[in-house]
Amino acid sequence: MRKALTVQPVGSASGNLTVYRGSLDGQAVHVAFIENRIASGSIGVLEAKKLASLFKIAALSKASIVLYLDSAGARISEGLHALGAFRLLFKEGVAAAAVGAPIAVVLGRNCFGGASMLAHLAKRRLFSPGSQLAMSGPSILAQAAGVSALDDMFRAIAEATIAAPARVQANEANSIWTPGMDLTAWLREAMVPVAQTWNTFHARHQALAARIKDAPPAQTPAPAKRKDLDKIFPDGYRASEDAGILTGEARRNTVSAPLLGLVGNSPLSCVRAWRFAEALWENARAPTTRLELILDCESHAPRIEDEKIVLTEFIVDVGLALGAIAARGTFIDLTILGRAGGGVYVAIAAFASRISVVYGADIQVLPGSAIASILGENREAVGSIEEYRSAQVADEELRLGLVP
Repeated sequence: MRKALTVQPVGSASGNLTVYRGSLDGQAVHVAFIENRIASGSIGVLEAKKLASLFKIAALSKASIVLYLDSAGARISEGLHALGAFRLLFKEGVAAAAVGAPIAVVLGRNCFGGASMLAHLAKRRLFSPGSQLAMSGPSILAQAAGVSALDDMFRAIAEATIAAPARVQANEANSIWTPGMDLTAWLREAMVPVAQTWNTFHARHQALAARIKDAPPAQTPAPAKRKDLDKIFPDGYRASEDAGILTGEARRNTVSAPLLGLVGNSPLSCVRAWRFAEALWENARAPTTRLELILDCESHAPRIEDEKIVLTEFIVDVGLALGAIAARGTFIDLTILGRAGGGVYVAIAAFASRISVVYGADIQVLPGSAIASILGENREAVGSIEEYRSAQVADEELRLGLVP
């Protein structure tokens, strides 16, 4: 790929990231390699900030970007700061895609978590024969299923589910590199300028519905009355809930705004993510000056069933819908009630105008069990508002009088 794009390095490497200036058919191309040099190719604060700047530059000029990704996602060892940096990175990536900067992605061995979210901002993805793409890697999928990560049978099922051949079947934008393939021709096609409007992203949302056709039908939402919402919206609200999706209307200072949220103890599945995105896209089509957004969802669902239909695409869809809402000038007021983290947090918080956390709410890079699995240690204490502000994952704390 370096040869096909005649690249020249721009500055020195930052951790796993190296940025290049390249060209194809006489046109300038921004090139970024995330390689597995340290910590499974994870993306830390330095990598995220540098890559976010690259997206911003590309958005201004609508120049092409080619990403090489061999990464396990955000760097867990850097904690909340990595999460906050990735939140801003995802926002800039969506913004670049939305203004029509062509994005192409070439995958190495692994593309998990946040890295898989970046991959799905691209118009085309080229997998290596041994590539794996998912929100959760095989070890996390095994842990969630209650089996050992060393269980050969389960690991074979998991790896087959998230491997390149399965991903090519799921999405026609995916293809696999084969020996002798003309990479220049693939890059040329992948970087044809195509206006990716918010309508284009909405069409992607509609197409995802075909993958969940066997999902149980939505139920009639039941009225929802919560003590925390009573405190947050003393001027009044009305809310209904169905399967952890909150819809309604809330008032602040006598001004009403739509109320949407993810609540409950269940991790975010493909079905739930699509239904939540559908509510968001409906809001994007009838824009308002303000959106009240509620989040109490610890993480995505680390299940084989969800990975079979590419959970990453459904989570990115949520982020794209919120990007469309923000692009229309809506002030997105996000309140985190309980637990939040990982790709779900990134997708929902990326375009938030303000993020408030209820006292005692826990923002984390991944659920504690996943962190323990990766780092071999437990994180016990909930972060303080000072830590959240420093990491840019929240702006203010709400003490609702529900605790001393």
